[in-house]
Amino acid sequence: MSGLAAGIRLAYYEKSVCILERHTTIGGLNSFYRLRGRNYDVGLHAVTNYADPGTRKGPLAKLLKQLRLRWDDFDLSPQNGSSVVFPGHRITFDNNYEQFLDAVCDEFPSQADGFRQLVQRIEEFNELDLDQKPISARKVLSETLSDPLLIDMLFCPLMFYGSALPHDMDFNQFVIMFKSIFREGFGRPYDGVRQILKTLTRHFKSLGGELKLRQGVREIVVENGKAVGVITDDGTHIEAENVLSSAGVAETYELCGNEIPTADIQHGEVSFNEAIFVLDKQPKDLGHEETIVFYNNEEKFHYEPPQDPCDVRSGIICSPNNFRYANDEQLEDGFIRITALANPDYWMNLPDEEYYKAKEFWTAKMVESAQQHIPEFKDHIVDVDVFTPRTIKKFTGHLKGAVYGAPVKVLDGTTPIEHLYLCGTDQGFLGIIGSMLSGITMANNHLLR
Repeated sequence: MSGLAAGIRLAYYEKSVCILERHTTIGGLNSFYRLRGRNYDVGLHAVTNYADPGTRKGPLAKLLKQLRLRWDDFDLSPQNGSSVVFPGHRITFDNNYEQFLDAVCDEFPSQADGFRQLVQRIEEFNELDLDQKPISARKVLSETLSDPLLIDMLFCPLMFYGSALPHDMDFNQFVIMFKSIFREGFGRPYDGVRQILKTLTRHFKSLGGELKLRQGVREIVVENGKAVGVITDDGTHIEAENVLSSAGVAETYELCGNEIPTADIQHGEVSFNEAIFVLDKQPKDLGHEETIVFYNNEEKFHYEPPQDPCDVRSGIICSPNNFRYANDEQLEDGFIRITALANPDYWMNLPDEEYYKAKEFWTAKMVESAQQHIPEFKDHIVDVDVFTPRTIKKFTGHLKGAVYGAPVKVLDGTTPIEHLYLCGTDQGFLGIIGSMLSGITMANNHLLR
């Protein structure tokens, strides 16, 4: 999405733009597919940074203005409501920011003053400053909050939705995700992520942009310290004045061969297993109307690549049915998605004959854990599809299937190679809206000035 957004922005200014995609469809981690007669989204639980149509401020409004799109082009419907659930505690939130702030203070009254101070610091923080240095979010939170349980409950959804760093987050990333999820909230197009991707693609092509599917990049060509083009998987040489890469910082540097030392570049290791269950009933008919549940079944929240194949102590439960679609429309099938942290090395190295049995076993474990927070649904499953870190690496190229890329972001998008820039996850903007804003920002800052 960052590449498509950058491409649209550049094409507006009559730049000749070619987008290269290795696979047969667009989107990378946020894509869609059809399996056994049904449409599936991959990556998308919800679009963060929701805003009502006509809103003039905020990331979504800025994005639409920069891409010259209409609100109807994304057709976002707001969430029903979501929650963060730990033993003995629940924080509920929807797209009403003040209600969320009150919910935290009501659940943790002794922390209310400190939490309000933290919120003020978040509101005053400029997450768009691309020159800032990393700061530990845990350190910042500990300056105003004394209850480790509240700190973990705030971290849980923000980490699950955007942290490449185990145990902690850069405060800049924390602020981005806090505002994206809690201040602005969740929405979803009725047709899922395909609605956004098809809109972007049509728009890009209408401006003269060229999209090449099944054309992965094998090498970035560097001459005298400058990127001058790429060589695709089939050996085609494409010359370019600038190269913008959404492949990830470590992966991009590897494509440059020996031009950039890669020994000190740390790639990410945070990855997930996700199971998508198709039901013969709407989740609300089973008594489940929440949009997303971020849960943790122990007092302490662990966010790291687990030693076991999956960490079933925590996870995400999402139902794309549970949004307030226009005219009370409802998806034809019921869906429940369960996501849990996964051990990349385990899933990457399994022989095929063990891989599918392991997926089935750990999917059952994920259901058993999640079932503590939603009504019984196993008797209503009519189909299921599961992906692992191995799947993520196949369709994104991210080493170890790292969903959120490298732990250390390159906020200004520059590299040691002239005319080679980064966009997307490793540039530091997160989420679907953030990804597109990353592409726009890099195009504006480096290729249009």
